[in-house]
Amino acid sequence: MTEEKNPRVLMDTSMGNVTIELFKDKAPISVRNFLSYVKEGFYDGLIFHRVIKEFMIQGGGMDASMQQKKTKFAIKNEAANGLSNKRGTLAMARTAVVDSATSQFFINVVDNEFLDYRGKTPELFGYAVFGQVVEGMETVDAIRQVKTGSCMGHSDVPVEPVVITSVRIIE
Repeated sequence: MTEEKNPRVLMDTSMGNVTIELFKDKAPISVRNFLSYVKEGFYDGLIFHRVIKEFMIQGGGMDASMQQKKTKFAIKNEAANGLSNKRGTLAMARTAVVDSATSQFFINVVDNEFLDYRGKTPELFGYAVFGQVVEGMETVDAIRQVKTGSCMGHSDVPVEPVVITSVRIIE
């Protein structure tokens, strides 16, 4: 009886590699969704378009010219899965609408418990954690230090694009 291991992905960025373990037992919808984008090569060439040094780095939706890439349908928010937005965790980004996450994700660079599920109302619902950086946190820390500015109406955009070269499933 072998316990099925959590899937892992290798995110290759212009600043180094990050290995992420995905918690498919706790966040099956988010993980399935993320892996479907990975398998299509969706993230290849996209950027970390929002970097806030003492908060998080966000990517998975925009290219280097800040154009939004077309996504699939939004998924159910799994924030109530008991996982916390601690440093090094990966969570689904979304709008103010609870179940609006598609392809964008963020990596918490500090403990952000205030993003955790605290109740059923939209302002308390929180952000679904679905993975964790297991290798390459130094890359994440390098990304969080980049100089940012405003670009096409977005703030906290890296001045020099931080590109996600590829995201691949590793066995």
